[in-house]
Amino acid sequence: MSGKPTREQIVEAADRLFYRQGFEHTSFAHIADAVQISRGNFYYHFKSKDEILSAVIRHRLASTRQTLESWEARGETPRDRIRCFIQILLTNGDKIKHYGCPLGTLSSELAKLNHTAQGEARELFTLFHRWLKSQFVKLGHRRDADQLAAHLLARSQGVATLFNAFQEEKFVKREVQQMCAWLDDVIDH
Repeated sequence: MSGKPTREQIVEAADRLFYRQGFEHTSFAHIADAVQISRGNFYYHFKSKDEILSAVIRHRLASTRQTLESWEARGETPRDRIRCFIQILLTNGDKIKHYGCPLGTLSSELAKLNHTAQGEARELFTLFHRWLKSQFVKLGHRRDADQLAAHLLARSQGVATLFNAFQEEKFVKREVQQMCAWLDDVIDH
């Protein structure tokens, strides 16, 4: 076991397993085995799978906030920062190719299950949407910032879904280039 607290290890293992196997197909036993703890120790930290799901969503929100903060620090301009968002399709390409988008797959699965945590999971998309909108506002597109942010978020989700379905790296590279060209066109007009 690592030096991290057991609860944190459980959340990180559950996050990986929910992403790779799906929420519904991941059991307490799977998570306990991944962390190498007894089920009794597991139940000390989490009483239900829904508690773990909420903790995983909070973990993903924190991770997403960190990513957005790093893009803010790294990108000199809103264009640079939005390009970081677009490039994530390549940065996380292997994971997306094998398991899909972590946000999209979780939201879709929870919707199919009509799970009460759908709203919590949707907050992950909302976080990206708000951030993209703020970048478009900074680019001088205040009136259409919401629409531009939604368009880019939707397109990236579509690309991630098709990349996972068809497993074609040329496709995702071409789409990333086209999204960057679209961004340049939006900025220049």
